Amino acid sequence: MAILIADSGSTKTDWVCFQPGSEAPQIEVHTVGLNPFHVSDNEILSVFNHELLPQLGDTKIDSVYFYGSGVRPEVEGRMEGLIRQVFTAAHTVEAHSDLLGACRALCGGESGIACILGTGANSCVYDGKEIVHNTPALGYILGDEGSGAVLGKHLLHDLYTGVLSQNIKATFERETGMQLSEIINKVYRQPQANRFLASLSEFIHRHLDDEGIRQLVYTTFNDFCSYHLARYGRRDLPVSFVGSIAWYYQEQLTLILQMQGYEVGTIMQSPLQGLVAYHSN
Repeated sequence: MAILIADSGSTKTDWVCFQPGSEAPQIEVHTVGLNPFHVSDNEILSVFNHELLPQLGDTKIDSVYFYGSGVRPEVEGRMEGLIRQVFTAAHTVEAHSDLLGACRALCGGESGIACILGTGANSCVYDGKEIVHNTPALGYILGDEGSGAVLGKHLLHDLYTGVLSQNIKATFERETGMQLSEIINKVYRQPQANRFLASLSEFIHRHLDDEGIRQLVYTTFNDFCSYHLARYGRRDLPVSFVGSIAWYYQEQLTLILQMQGYEVGTIMQSPLQGLVAYHSN
């Protein structure tokens, strides 16, 4: 009997199916995102039945662990009920937040500070079993310091207020093909502005040799330390990260954390294999 684990965001869901102790290869599956605040029950069931099950074939699922964006405590029961409608033979079904998934993937059964740095940002203190302290992320308008969306927001601000050089501004417009009018439209008139802003982190990463760009990145990670990590008052705990921003900017991130007096633990691009290890024990 197999274990099925999901790491779900608002855009996509990554699944892995495996049999602990078996040499059978893992099955990796990808479906659309299943944030229960944005997706209806019928849409979730449709994804399960029409996207997920066909890719799993005749695999017998004994346990399902779903970790996702938007899976707050008040909606865990709703998500578990939907999963049970599809995986009727499963003995164990659990649905939890993506932050608890990050904790289990990064820290296992040990205490630590676990963080997500991707399109958005989040962090918490984990005691080896539960989240015991969490500073709300607040989203990219009010918070999300250290995230891809905030990096992109600061890039645009600094480009068009003259903080960054005219040379890097010209390079940005040439490489992206965008002018200010189109940027304003994407940010204020189009849906999912956070994803657009986060996509600009690719430009930032390509131009880390520019002093202004590099300082922008350092400032963003310093803000993450000041507004989130410092609130916990736990420099005795290692700080670990999961997510694309943490992964691709780990050199800059590690430098800032060490300068702030933190011990850097594990940095993962995706939590899935860490969750496989956690649920294999």
